[in-house]
Amino acid sequence: MAQATLTRTVAVRRGRGRRSESLTKILFVLPAVIAMGALFGYPVLKNLVMSLQDYTLRTFFTGQAPFVGLRNYSAMVSDQLFSQAMVNTALFTIGSIAFQFGIGLALALFFRRRFPLGGLLRSLLLLPWLLPLIVSSATWRSILEQDSGILNRTLTGLHLIDQPVPWLNSPSVALIAVIGVNIWIGIPFNVTLLYSGLADIPDELYEAGQLDGATGRRAFVHITWPNLRPVASVLLMLGVVYTIKVLDIILGLTGGGPANATQTLATQSYERSFVDFKFGEGAALSNLLIALSFVFAIFYLRGTRRAVDE
Repeated sequence: MAQATLTRTVAVRRGRGRRSESLTKILFVLPAVIAMGALFGYPVLKNLVMSLQDYTLRTFFTGQAPFVGLRNYSAMVSDQLFSQAMVNTALFTIGSIAFQFGIGLALALFFRRRFPLGGLLRSLLLLPWLLPLIVSSATWRSILEQDSGILNRTLTGLHLIDQPVPWLNSPSVALIAVIGVNIWIGIPFNVTLLYSGLADIPDELYEAGQLDGATGRRAFVHITWPNLRPVASVLLMLGVVYTIKVLDIILGLTGGGPANATQTLATQSYERSFVDFKFGEGAALSNLLIALSFVFAIFYLRGTRRAVDE
């Protein structure tokens, strides 16, 4: 009898201890949950509600925003600029990611070799990434000026062109110029992550590969790339999520022009909200960006989990 009572007492104490431990864990996590909800959850929810309302500049004075359902989404899709913005967004994202990753991988492989001042050069390579984007945009805008830009003057001096190229003023060239600037800004981030991934590959694998004749290109195909693939997949997904919503670079260089040649979903959402003051339609566009980013974020999380498992 006494033994049974003692057993029940111990079980009750253990249950209380577990509940107390669980409550302590919840209390530790609760501030982070509240902060995440206030800083991220509420803006997303508010944006979703705005996209279903006729939310204009008048709303800030009257406080009235009539419910319109999916009308803002319908107006967004039926707009003649929407298809062009979608295409420009896709070209901007794919072009930026492809060249950022390709050049970044080439530079990471180059810097993996030990040579004098290699560490200094890697540090200097981070400068484009550390500069504020608006500063980078202003600098490149002066470089790409048609008449006084240093790029056209250099190309003319080398007799590579006969007339100055309207890098930011021609609808057929402006998007290429904007993509080029974004590539320049994103290369350091790609180099940093890919170099870290290369540094984690054991040298013993390359030594064993040399015994089997795996050198040069074969070493890259059979040793480097399989071990670098988890980092590369995460980097590509993260790059897409970031690039698809780039705004400040385009605004600083072209403002979406000329003739909407560099208009993307991000710039179109900005113009609807803060130029036309149609906040409901701007919110609908931004929700589309959130949905696209969410889809790629799922792939990113899956890539991260796969990388950790491997």
